[in-house]
Amino acid sequence: MRLAIIDNGGANVASLKFAFERLNCQPIVTTDAATVREATHVVLPGVGAAADAMARLQSSVLATVITALRQPVLSICLGMQLLFEYSEEGGTPCLSAIQGAARRMSAAMGRPVPHMGWNQLQISRASALVEGIRSGDYVYFVHSYAANLGPATVASCNYGHEFSAIVASRNFYGTQFHPERSASTGAHVLANFLRIT
Repeated sequence: MRLAIIDNGGANVASLKFAFERLNCQPIVTTDAATVREATHVVLPGVGAAADAMARLQSSVLATVITALRQPVLSICLGMQLLFEYSEEGGTPCLSAIQGAARRMSAAMGRPVPHMGWNQLQISRASALVEGIRSGDYVYFVHSYAANLGPATVASCNYGHEFSAIVASRNFYGTQFHPERSASTGAHVLANFLRIT
């Protein structure tokens, strides 16, 4: 197995690398297009603003590389939002690997944005990524934008309204939450990803 983590400037890359190492996997953190193409599994993490993240991917030609990949790709947090066609954050065109858009979450009394902390998954359909995961399991979020429910939705969460917490379409998978910060449930999701071929 050759796991490539795309170094797209996110602060969570180190903790994600350690999370995979705890699963006896030694990932390569890279921005090299050839390394990404040759990997058996690819992870696109993300923290920060959509426009900045897309600009980094485009400047390193990784935007076109990612969308052409046929091996399993796991996108995390902002990385998951980038899988969609568009983000309302900065009016940013994204990778268009999955139909839909990331939209700004609505704040309310007692429900601030960003949505930060633990929330429960509701599994809506089967996927290799959620084998052994149950509705009601808790995962950890830090985000202000989210995708609505759609054909790619595997699991949702509710924060004033339902949003996609896990998506899957073809070889592309996404978690809006941070599996590397989501204790045993997050570790289980990462282990499931490594088993996808």
